[in-house]
Amino acid sequence: MKQMTLAGSTGFERHSRATRKAAFLARMEALVPWAEFCALIEPHYPKAGNGRPPRGIELMLRMYLLANWFNLSDEACEDALYDMPVFRDFCRIDLGRERVPDATTLLNFRHLLEQHEIRLALFAKVGELLLANGLKLSGGTIVDATIIAAPSSTKNEDKARDPEMHQTKKGNQWYFGMKVHIGVDSASGLVHSASITAANVHDIVGFVLRPAISHPIKHPNPLF
Repeated sequence: MKQMTLAGSTGFERHSRATRKAAFLARMEALVPWAEFCALIEPHYPKAGNGRPPRGIELMLRMYLLANWFNLSDEACEDALYDMPVFRDFCRIDLGRERVPDATTLLNFRHLLEQHEIRLALFAKVGELLLANGLKLSGGTIVDATIIAAPSSTKNEDKARDPEMHQTKKGNQWYFGMKVHIGVDSASGLVHSASITAANVHDIVGFVLRPAISHPIKHPNPLF
Protein backbone atom coordinates (compact mmCIF):
# COMPACT_ATOMS: atom_id res chain seq x y z
CA MET A 1 0.00 0.00 0.00
CA LYS A 2 1.25 3.50 -0.82
CA GLN A 3 2.16 5.71 2.13
CA MET A 4 -0.28 8.61 2.26
CA THR A 5 1.08 12.14 2.17
CA LEU A 6 -0.05 14.87 4.56
CA ALA A 7 -2.64 15.93 1.94
CA GLY A 8 -4.57 12.77 2.67
CA SER A 9 -4.03 12.53 6.40
CA THR A 10 -6.90 12.59 8.91
CA GLY A 11 -7.32 11.75 12.55
CA PHE A 12 -6.36 15.02 14.20
CA GLU A 13 -9.94 16.21 14.71
CA ARG A 14 -11.17 16.32 18.30
CA HIS A 15 -14.83 15.91 17.35
CA SER A 16 -15.73 13.54 14.54
CA ARG A 17 -18.14 10.76 13.66
CA ALA A 18 -18.92 8.51 10.72
CA THR A 19 -21.39 10.23 8.40
CA ARG A 20 -24.16 8.51 6.46
CA LYS A 21 -22.13 8.97 3.27
CA ALA A 22 -19.11 7.33 4.89
CA ALA A 23 -21.22 4.42 6.18
CA PHE A 24 -22.80 3.90 2.77
CA LEU A 25 -19.44 3.97 0.98
CA ALA A 26 -17.94 1.54 3.50
CA ARG A 27 -20.80 -0.85 2.76
CA MET A 28 -20.27 -0.47 -0.99
CA GLU A 29 -16.54 -1.02 -0.55
CA ALA A 30 -17.32 -4.45 0.88
CA LEU A 31 -20.14 -5.32 -1.53
CA VAL A 32 -18.72 -4.36 -4.93
CA PRO A 33 -16.65 -7.15 -6.56
CA TRP A 34 -13.88 -4.81 -7.71
CA ALA A 35 -11.55 -7.40 -9.25
CA GLU A 36 -14.34 -9.03 -11.27
CA PHE A 37 -15.68 -5.69 -12.53
CA CYS A 38 -12.23 -4.45 -13.52
CA ALA A 39 -11.57 -7.70 -15.38
CA LEU A 40 -14.67 -7.09 -17.51
CA ILE A 41 -13.52 -3.58 -18.41
CA GLU A 42 -9.79 -4.25 -18.92
CA PRO A 43 -9.95 -5.77 -22.47
CA HIS A 44 -11.59 -2.58 -23.77
CA TYR A 45 -9.63 -0.05 -21.73
CA PRO A 46 -6.98 2.18 -23.40
CA LYS A 47 -3.42 0.96 -22.99
CA ALA A 48 -0.43 3.11 -22.11
CA GLY A 49 1.44 4.34 -25.17
CA ASN A 50 1.71 7.63 -26.95
CA GLY A 51 -0.02 10.55 -25.25
CA ARG A 52 -1.25 10.91 -21.69
CA PRO A 53 -1.23 7.61 -19.73
CA PRO A 54 -4.76 6.40 -18.86
CA ARG A 55 -5.89 6.56 -15.25
CA GLY A 56 -6.38 3.27 -13.42
CA ILE A 57 -9.47 1.21 -14.23
CA GLU A 58 -10.53 0.78 -10.60
CA LEU A 59 -10.14 4.50 -9.91
CA MET A 60 -12.38 5.39 -12.85
CA LEU A 61 -14.91 2.70 -11.90
CA ARG A 62 -15.08 4.08 -8.35
CA MET A 63 -15.55 7.63 -9.66
CA TYR A 64 -18.23 6.44 -12.11
CA LEU A 65 -20.15 4.68 -9.35
CA LEU A 66 -19.93 7.73 -7.09
CA ALA A 67 -21.48 9.86 -9.81
CA ASN A 68 -24.33 7.36 -10.19
CA TRP A 69 -24.97 6.82 -6.47
CA PHE A 70 -25.07 10.53 -5.64
CA ASN A 71 -26.65 11.73 -8.92
CA LEU A 72 -23.67 13.91 -9.87
CA SER A 73 -22.81 15.28 -13.30
CA ASP A 74 -19.27 14.69 -14.55
CA GLU A 75 -18.21 18.21 -13.53
CA ALA A 76 -19.96 17.96 -10.15
CA CYS A 77 -18.29 14.62 -9.43
CA GLU A 78 -14.86 16.11 -10.15
CA ASP A 79 -15.59 19.05 -7.84
CA ALA A 80 -16.97 16.78 -5.11
CA LEU A 81 -13.77 14.74 -5.07
CA TYR A 82 -11.78 17.90 -4.42
CA ASP A 83 -14.27 19.06 -1.78
CA MET A 84 -15.01 15.88 0.17
CA PRO A 85 -12.31 13.74 1.84
CA VAL A 86 -14.74 10.81 2.23
CA PHE A 87 -15.14 10.65 -1.57
CA ARG A 88 -11.37 10.83 -2.07
CA ASP A 89 -10.86 8.05 0.48
CA PHE A 90 -13.33 5.85 -1.38
CA CYS A 91 -11.57 6.50 -4.71
CA ARG A 92 -8.15 6.18 -3.01
CA ILE A 93 -6.99 9.54 -4.31
CA ASP A 94 -4.15 11.31 -2.51
CA LEU A 95 -3.99 14.95 -3.62
CA GLY A 96 -0.39 15.07 -2.47
CA ARG A 97 0.49 12.67 -5.30
CA GLU A 98 -2.12 13.02 -8.05
CA ARG A 99 -4.95 15.09 -9.41
CA VAL A 100 -8.58 14.05 -9.48
CA PRO A 101 -9.53 12.71 -12.94
CA ASP A 102 -11.22 15.57 -14.77
CA ALA A 103 -14.82 15.59 -16.04
CA THR A 104 -13.77 14.74 -19.60
CA THR A 105 -11.93 11.63 -18.42
CA LEU A 106 -15.06 10.48 -16.57
CA LEU A 107 -17.19 11.24 -19.65
CA ASN A 108 -14.89 9.13 -21.84
CA PHE A 109 -15.02 6.28 -19.32
CA ARG A 110 -18.82 6.35 -19.30
CA HIS A 111 -18.90 6.33 -23.11
CA LEU A 112 -16.52 3.35 -23.08
CA LEU A 113 -18.96 1.39 -20.89
CA GLU A 114 -21.84 2.35 -23.18
CA GLN A 115 -20.01 1.61 -26.43
CA HIS A 116 -19.02 -1.92 -25.41
CA GLU A 117 -22.23 -2.60 -23.42
CA ILE A 118 -20.10 -3.26 -20.35
CA ARG A 119 -22.86 -2.10 -18.00
CA LEU A 120 -24.95 -5.08 -19.11
CA ALA A 121 -22.01 -7.36 -18.40
CA LEU A 122 -21.66 -5.81 -14.93
CA PHE A 123 -25.33 -6.54 -14.22
CA ALA A 124 -24.81 -10.14 -15.36
CA LYS A 125 -21.76 -10.46 -13.10
CA VAL A 126 -23.83 -9.29 -10.10
CA GLY A 127 -26.32 -12.06 -10.84
CA GLU A 128 -23.54 -14.65 -11.05
CA LEU A 129 -22.09 -13.55 -7.73
CA LEU A 130 -25.49 -13.69 -6.05
CA LEU A 131 -26.02 -17.24 -7.30
CA ALA A 132 -22.51 -18.20 -6.20
CA ASN A 133 -23.39 -17.02 -2.69
CA GLY A 134 -26.44 -19.27 -2.53
CA LEU A 135 -29.14 -16.75 -3.42
CA LYS A 136 -31.95 -18.53 -5.26
CA LEU A 137 -33.75 -16.81 -8.14
CA SER A 138 -37.54 -16.58 -8.33
CA GLY A 139 -40.31 -14.16 -9.32
CA GLY A 140 -41.26 -10.91 -7.62
CA THR A 141 -40.19 -7.71 -9.33
CA ILE A 142 -41.22 -4.07 -9.05
CA VAL A 143 -40.63 -2.03 -12.21
CA ASP A 144 -40.52 1.76 -12.19
CA ALA A 145 -39.58 4.28 -14.85
CA THR A 146 -37.74 7.58 -14.48
CA ILE A 147 -37.47 10.33 -17.09
CA ILE A 148 -33.95 11.50 -17.94
CA ALA A 149 -34.50 15.03 -19.25
CA ALA A 150 -32.22 16.63 -21.83
CA PRO A 151 -32.23 20.10 -23.44
CA SER A 152 -34.81 20.08 -26.24
CA SER A 153 -32.28 21.79 -28.52
CA THR A 154 -29.90 18.81 -28.34
CA LYS A 155 -28.27 18.50 -31.76
CA ASN A 156 -26.31 15.71 -33.42
CA GLU A 157 -23.90 15.88 -36.38
CA ASP A 158 -26.86 16.26 -38.75
CA LYS A 159 -28.03 19.36 -36.86
CA ALA A 160 -31.16 17.51 -35.73
CA ARG A 161 -32.53 16.32 -32.41
CA ASP A 162 -31.09 13.10 -31.09
CA PRO A 163 -33.20 10.37 -32.76
CA GLU A 164 -33.02 8.20 -29.60
CA MET A 165 -34.78 10.91 -27.57
CA HIS A 166 -38.38 12.08 -27.67
CA GLN A 167 -40.78 14.35 -25.82
CA THR A 168 -43.37 13.20 -23.31
CA LYS A 169 -45.84 14.75 -20.89
CA LYS A 170 -45.94 14.00 -17.16
CA GLY A 171 -48.73 15.79 -15.36
CA ASN A 172 -48.85 19.23 -16.90
CA GLN A 173 -45.11 19.34 -17.67
CA TRP A 174 -43.48 18.42 -20.98
CA TYR A 175 -40.07 16.75 -21.00
CA PHE A 176 -37.61 15.87 -23.77
CA GLY A 177 -35.13 13.06 -23.34
CA MET A 178 -35.06 9.38 -22.42
CA LYS A 179 -36.55 7.05 -19.82
CA VAL A 180 -34.85 4.43 -17.68
CA HIS A 181 -36.94 1.39 -16.65
CA ILE A 182 -35.58 -0.14 -13.42
CA GLY A 183 -36.38 -3.61 -12.10
CA VAL A 184 -36.17 -4.02 -8.31
CA ASP A 185 -36.57 -7.17 -6.22
CA SER A 186 -39.81 -6.75 -4.26
CA ALA A 187 -38.41 -8.36 -1.09
CA SER A 188 -34.94 -6.86 -0.76
CA GLY A 189 -34.99 -3.67 -2.81
CA LEU A 190 -32.08 -4.99 -4.89
CA VAL A 191 -31.80 -3.34 -8.32
CA HIS A 192 -31.23 -6.25 -10.70
CA SER A 193 -32.04 -4.90 -14.18
CA ALA A 194 -32.44 -1.71 -16.15
CA SER A 195 -33.24 -0.65 -19.71
CA ILE A 196 -33.34 2.73 -21.45
CA THR A 197 -35.87 3.92 -24.04
CA ALA A 198 -37.06 7.19 -25.53
CA ALA A 199 -39.07 9.27 -23.05
CA ASN A 200 -42.38 8.73 -24.87
CA VAL A 201 -42.30 4.92 -24.46
CA HIS A 202 -45.05 3.89 -22.03
CA ASP A 203 -43.97 2.56 -18.64
CA ILE A 204 -45.78 -0.74 -19.27
CA VAL A 205 -43.38 -1.52 -22.12
CA GLY A 206 -40.55 -1.78 -19.60
CA PHE A 207 -42.50 -4.21 -17.44
CA VAL A 208 -40.98 -7.62 -18.02
CA LEU A 209 -41.13 -10.18 -15.25
CA ARG A 210 -37.48 -10.89 -14.52
CA PRO A 211 -35.80 -13.18 -11.97
CA ALA A 212 -35.50 -11.59 -8.55
CA ILE A 213 -33.80 -12.53 -5.31
CA SER A 214 -36.04 -14.68 -3.13
CA HIS A 215 -33.82 -14.81 -0.05
CA PRO A 216 -33.99 -11.72 2.20
CA ILE A 217 -30.97 -9.43 1.98
CA LYS A 218 -30.18 -7.13 4.88
CA HIS A 219 -28.98 -4.25 2.69
CA PRO A 220 -29.94 -3.29 -0.87
CA ASN A 221 -27.09 -3.38 -3.34
CA PRO A 222 -27.54 -0.20 -5.47
CA LEU A 223 -24.47 -0.71 -7.64
CA PHE A 224 -25.85 1.26 -10.52
